[in-house]
Formats: sequence, structure tokens, C-alpha cells
Amino acid sequence: MELGYFTLSDNRYPDNPRSAGQAVIEIYEQAKLAEALGMHSAWIGEHHLNYFGVNSSPQVMLAMLAGATTRIRLAPAVVLLPIHHPLHVAEDWATLDLLSGGRVDFAAGRGYDRAEYAAFGAPFDDSAAIFAEGLEIIWRAWTETGRWSHRGRHYQFADVDIVPKPLQKPMRPYVACFSRPSMELGAAHDWHIVYAPFSAAMAYGSLAAGVAAYQDECAKYGRERRRVVCSVYVHLCTRPGDDRYGRERIVSYFQDALLPALPSDPARIPPNYRYFLKIVDAVKNMRAESFVSTSVLIGSPDQVIDGLKAIEAAGADEAVIGFGFGRKPHSMVCDQMAMFMERVAPAFDGSHRSIAGH
Repeated sequence: MELGYFTLSDNRYPDNPRSAGQAVIEIYEQAKLAEALGMHSAWIGEHHLNYFGVNSSPQVMLAMLAGATTRIRLAPAVVLLPIHHPLHVAEDWATLDLLSGGRVDFAAGRGYDRAEYAAFGAPFDDSAAIFAEGLEIIWRAWTETGRWSHRGRHYQFADVDIVPKPLQKPMRPYVACFSRPSMELGAAHDWHIVYAPFSAAMAYGSLAAGVAAYQDECAKYGRERRRVVCSVYVHLCTRPGDDRYGRERIVSYFQDALLPALPSDPARIPPNYRYFLKIVDAVKNMRAESFVSTSVLIGSPDQVIDGLKAIEAAGADEAVIGFGFGRKPHSMVCDQMAMFMERVAPAFDGSHRSIAGH
């Protein structure tokens, strides 16, 4: 299983002294450190208007990172596709793949924050259909030869040819799967998927069941499944009080930063988002002293290894690790990353094994 770095750029906390600009610069430094430590990838979130995260342009961040690195994979976590025109998205990420030497892992999702949609004039209630059509357009833009046209429900254009093409042939998208329809879309088009264990547990019962469902769906088309990437939050504990601190930080992350962005009004939630009501209820009832989540590993290096082994056994091909949740200081995040690669990563086979010191 490969091991990568992951952040959603959360910075919306009460009495937070860290500015949005400082947070973005710290994320950039952490992503550079991820390559130096031997991590496989850097997954950088997209959020807008300080409703949750503060990095609004992962393609700009990753373009800068591409010039400062030589090896690490570059991925958005994830492009909020329905608020963008898919042809622009196709152009941006194909160019980045070319200039980075084929290091892009493109991922897209439809998000969950109605306020982000409203600000850009995108219809939140029809997000699933807009997302599916947009991602199909991106795939055609990267794989069609010659000029082509599209006339769909949400997008219409004629006689286009997107250049340059990605260096990777093909540059297969990753679909962020918080729901079964997104997983089915990925399987139908022979695309990779991204799971979070807590959402997979709510949709399928467990991460393993979610991976099995994806595999079964791919089999309907006579294909083996593609890659499964799994996001997980980690806080390593080596001193008294570390466990309590990690639990407090993750509860703050969920309740202070994430909860205000989640759809929670039953009267305003589209049918394809109603599963979020269970997520909101779970987040509201989180307590540091009793915190349990399949998406969060807080404990000793050996305990974190055991948790990641379970994720690997469930079928994940890569785990992307969030270290910086809950307003943790930048220096602590960097120390956690270094400790993770020193004491946890050696328990897993991945590209880090071929890098000196791992």
C-alpha cells in the first residue's frame, strides 16, 4: 500500500490566530516535506470563500509544487467539479500533467456545501447529474483524437480539440465516492475511486464492503477494479497526554470546521445528499473522551500500523494521511510526518521502500 500526504486546508476555527495566507504557505511547505520524507503523493483540497478550507486553487498549489519536486504524485482532494466548466478543468490538469512529467492523479467530486455552489451560481440540487456529465466531458477531452462536439443537458459546445493532452495515456480520473451512485459512475467508466472509511461505512457497512461493491460493479462490465485510495487522519502518540490532545483536535476539526459546511436541513437536502443527515448527527455527538472513527487513527506507532493494516486488508491501494487537522501547529505537523515515515511507513510495501532511508 502506498502512503501519501493529504489536507483539506481546514482553517475555520474560533479565535484562530493563523491567517488563511499562513495556512496555505504551511500546506505548501508540508507537501514539499512529503516528497523529502519519501511519501508517494500529495493530495491538496479545494474549498472556497472560507466556508471550510482556505486553499481554493489546488492546481496552482500543485503547479508550484511540481516545480519544487521531482518525484511525488500531485493530486487535488478533490476538484469541486460542478462549479467549474469541465473544458477549463480538462485544460488546466492536462497542462499540469505535461509540465510535471506525468505526475498528476486527477480526482474530482461534487462536494457537499450548498454555500459554495450558490456563490458560483451552480445548481446544488442537480449536482449529481452535473458532476457525471462534467467528468465524462473531461475524459473525452483527454482521450478524443481530432475535433469533437457535445450536446448534453448541462453543457453544449461544438468542434473543440483540447490541447495539450495529458502526458499520461490515459490519465484516468479518480472519483470521490461519498455515495453509491458516485462509485457506480467510476465503475461504469473504468475509473479509480477515493473512499473515506466513515462514508464507506455509512454507505456499505464498512470500507471492505465498499471496496467489494466497487469490485462487483466493475465485474458487471467484465473488468477488474481500478485503484482505491483511502483518506485517513493520523495523530501519533508517544508521550502522556498525546492521546487526549489528538482526540480534542479531531473533534474540533469535525465540529468547528466541518460541521458548518455540511448539509443539515432535511427540508433543503436533495435526495442524493440525504445520507449526510447521519453524518451530521454523528458529528454533533462526538466527544473527545469517547471518540471512535474508522477514518481517524490516534495512538502509538504500533496502533497506527494496525489501523492502516486493516485499511490495506480492506483493499485500499493507497492511504493518504491527514496530519494537520484541528489547528495543529505547523511544526507539530512536520514532526508527525517525519515520525510517521520513520516508525510507521516501514511496515508497508510501497514506493518509499526504494528511497534512501526507508
